This record gives sequence, C-alpha cells and structure tokens, in this order.
Amino acid sequence: MLPILFRDEHLVAIDKPAGLLVHRTALDTHARRFALQMLRDQLGCHLYAIHRLDRGTSGVLLFALSSEVARVVSTMFERRRVDKRYLAVVRGHPPMQGEIDHPLSRCFGDDEAGGDAATPTVQQAITHYRRLATIELPYAVDPYPHSRYALLELAPLSGRRHQLRRHLKHIAHPIIGDTTYGKAAHNRLFRSLLGCQRMLLACTELRFAHPVSGVPLIVVAPLAGEFLRLVERLQWAATLPPAWLPGGVATADG
Repeated sequence: MLPILFRDEHLVAIDKPAGLLVHRTALDTHARRFALQMLRDQLGCHLYAIHRLDRGTSGVLLFALSSEVARVVSTMFERRRVDKRYLAVVRGHPPMQGEIDHPLSRCFGDDEAGGDAATPTVQQAITHYRRLATIELPYAVDPYPHSRYALLELAPLSGRRHQLRRHLKHIAHPIIGDTTYGKAAHNRLFRSLLGCQRMLLACTELRFAHPVSGVPLIVVAPLAGEFLRLVERLQWAATLPPAWLPGGVATADG
C-alpha cells in the first residue's frame, strides 16, 4: 500500500518510496511496479499524473482524479505557482545559501522515452538552496584524509529533467547516492560504512492553492527509512522543520 498524504474528490498525494517508477517505461522493461498503476489499483479509480519524481527520489507525488484538474495543476507547476521543497545530502560544504542559475539541455527522465521531441534544447533552470547542517567524517576519499558532507534544503523554481541532480553536480556538490551525476567514491562510502543504498534526495513539501477551492494547501512527506536513519545518525534531525520528521503534521490548509 502506498502511503496517502492527502486525498479529496479532486486530488490525491502519496509518499513515493525511492526506487519506484511513476509510469511504465521502455527504459526499464524489467520493472513490474509503477506508482500510477499501484495507486489506481489501491483506490479503485482512474488517476492522472501531474508531475514526476525520478525513480531514486522519494517524497510527495501528486495525482488528479480528473483530466481537467490535472491540466489546471500542471499549468500551475509550469507557471511556478507551486512551491516545492526538497532535502538532499551532498558532497562538500556549500555556502550557507545560494542560487544556481544554470540553463540545462533537455533530457528525458526514468519514465520517458525519446522520439521526435528528443532534439536537444537549452532551457532556463534556477534552483535556490539553503544549507541546514554539515559534518566532516574521518574517512579518506580521493586524495583527502577526511570527507565533508552537507544537508541542503532545495527549492527549484523551474522543473527541468533531473534539475536538482544536474545543478548540484554543476556547483561541484553532487547528491550522495546519485549514480548518474554523483561521485562513485562517496556513494560507496555511504553504502559500505553508513548502510545507505539509496539516492539521498526527497521531495518533502508542496505548497499551492487548491485548484478548485483556492484554499492554500500544504502537503508534507516526513522523512522515513534509510534517509531518516542517516539524518538521525549524523545528528541533523534538529535542523529540520518538525513536520518533516515522523509525528509531524503531514498536511495542512488555511
């Protein structure tokens, strides 16, 4: 059963686990489980995907119960009327806060194939980040005797494919566990010494006006599993908003 964070007659939001595709995809013909079909089976009704999360990313994933509502909310995403918050663990110690304004060529996600639209185009992409916590571990990686890591809150203003992963690579602070844009040596360290097998990127919060009522809506996916255990082990939990931790308020409006 997929954890449901919010549901009414127009929308449903789940907490997507890491490793689960949103849609069936030609890029992974061996996958048998997909969030969209699993939720359709779970609720017994037709659903429409509004946005996507990469396979390795966990957190808030939003669906509509009608094509009309799906179109409205998709337009809200495109027009930057949805405030998105992510949490990531990255290599190194970035500045306390910053803006990454770096255009990205179009690429396709885990649940898309190419086709006529595969012609590369460069798209504007902006990400804000805020450093929440840091740590230096006594493990040698590459030529350095110690390894530095940071916990970041990320706010993408645009919604490009793999934007956060590519932007953090661009500023030389790649996300831990990212096998495409990350650093293999640091990924191995987290797997072998800290028991963390997943990519450390999670969509923790969406804020937007309800497409029908107009009431402000907040949907939160508290950290869980490997990500939560790592944050607790590194003593970073106190730096997070209470709602992002187990026992916090998962949804709110008004």
